[in-house]
Amino acid sequence: MKKPTPDDPKAIHTPRDDHQHDETTRLILDALLQAPPVCLENLKPTRALRAGKQSPFAVLPDIRAIEALSHVSLMLKSAEEVSDEITAYASGIERGLVWSLVHSVEMSRSLVDSLLRANGVDPELLKAQPSNWPCAKQAGKGGL
Repeated sequence: MKKPTPDDPKAIHTPRDDHQHDETTRLILDALLQAPPVCLENLKPTRALRAGKQSPFAVLPDIRAIEALSHVSLMLKSAEEVSDEITAYASGIERGLVWSLVHSVEMSRSLVDSLLRANGVDPELLKAQPSNWPCAKQAGKGGL
C-alpha cells in the first residue's frame, strides 16, 4: 500500500566535540577562579561602541556599571517574558529548547539582580527611565 503523504524530513544535526566544549569550560572556570574580586564601584564606565559589522547596536560612553546592569536586568526580564510566551505554544523538542533558554535567562537575571540589590538598586522598581535609581541621583542625572 502506498503512503498518502511522505515522511517529514529528518533534522540534520552537526556533531559536537564535547571534549573541546569541556576544555573551554575548564579554561573559563580557571580564569574566573584566578581573577581578583572587583568592586562594582571600581569598574570603569562604558566606552563608546559604534554600530557596525560585528554588532548592529551602539553603546553610549560613560555609563556606570550599576546603570548598565540595571538595563541588562530589564532586557533579561523582557527575554524571560517573551520566552515564557513562546514556550506555551511550542511542542516537542522546540519546547525543551525554549525552556532551556528560559532557564539560562532566569539564572542570568538572578545574578544581575543580586548585584543590583547588593548595590542599593531594587530590580523590581526598575523602569525604562532610571530617574529613581540611587546612582542617577548621585550623579545628578535623570537617566542615561
